[in-house]
Amino acid sequence: MRDDLKAACDGILQKVVTGKSRVPGVVAMVTDRAANIYEGAAGERSIGGSQAMTTDSVFAIFSTTKAITGTAILQCVEDGKLDLDAPAKTYVPEIGKLQVLEGFDAQGKPTLRAPKRDVTTRMLMLHTAGFGYDFFNANYFRLAQEHGQPSVITCSRASLMTPLLFDPGDKWEYGSNLDWCGQVVERIRGKRLGEVFKERIFAPLGMDDSAFSLTPAMRERLAVIHQREADGALTPLPDLQLPPEPEVDMGGHGLYASIGDYMKFIRMWLNDGAGPQGRVLKQETVETAVRNGLKAHQTVVMLPGVIASLSNDAEFFPGLKKSWSYTFMVNDEDAPTGRPAGSIGWAGLANLFYWIDRKNGFGGYWATQILPFGDPTSFGGYLDFETAAYATGEARAAA
Repeated sequence: MRDDLKAACDGILQKVVTGKSRVPGVVAMVTDRAANIYEGAAGERSIGGSQAMTTDSVFAIFSTTKAITGTAILQCVEDGKLDLDAPAKTYVPEIGKLQVLEGFDAQGKPTLRAPKRDVTTRMLMLHTAGFGYDFFNANYFRLAQEHGQPSVITCSRASLMTPLLFDPGDKWEYGSNLDWCGQVVERIRGKRLGEVFKERIFAPLGMDDSAFSLTPAMRERLAVIHQREADGALTPLPDLQLPPEPEVDMGGHGLYASIGDYMKFIRMWLNDGAGPQGRVLKQETVETAVRNGLKAHQTVVMLPGVIASLSNDAEFFPGLKKSWSYTFMVNDEDAPTGRPAGSIGWAGLANLFYWIDRKNGFGGYWATQILPFGDPTSFGGYLDFETAAYATGEARAAA
């Protein structure tokens, strides 16, 4: 590992695991097109526990699952099995049954109507189909509280059957779209999403530490999710885990993985779709997939923290223009960390963050297990980490 990069990043990791507002533990890595150039871990897998956080620790990676599902969708397109602009109900009839939620009547009952147009898989990939999350949308939260709408964390079929928040295509709202994309992939391939990932993405990339259900070896290395309390203290939540045998392999948030495994996925995007044991995507697919796919009236906006225990108000690079691709956030302007315009990245609910800078052949991932999302210590540490990676000149060296 480069000495300047190692010194800077090790210092940031040590800083965030000390002090009153510390994180329990963190793993962070940086890669160029060929290999990891920084790997670090600090703290503990569970606060006050006996297991140190290590670079092979396993995390619930939440929404950083989405880009892997998006990759599986793009493979279906390449194989001529999926038309992104056909109604998604062509592949998954259940999505055609969903109506638009207009509000609630005087008795608190949802008022619903038919959508003006069909949901397409392209809309699902771009988060413009009409779906949201209860922790970011007050109407979904009300459905959960007053009408028993299950959380997507249950990984159940019932949790997918939410009404649309607006007519498909009308605007951008972050939500459960990629869970539906996972269902599209399953119907096309005739297999569980986890099997598709294993055969078509994990095998050519050499990823053997990622799965919807924890293996015994993965469980031994599992980092515990923690709750950040109002006073800044941390409470470990060892029982807060996704179902061990999920009814649905949730393409929006359901994977567990080690960060070293995810770095192999990041390198595939840096290498125009190629993996060490086979090509995952065509170069032209990659070049198209990383560009903004939104229309002028579809704007990426701040994520409002509706359920305080799950998310703070959160936004990357406030004041900078952002857009969405298949399926990443795109920063349309140079970011203050040093990330150039046109780079891609995203995050996971328990304060996991990554970026992919294809211009410089450079990317990284920062992993903690803390709720709510947008934790100031973890998110701030991540931004310092990314900034340090650029400040040490590693991006220029990788280019």
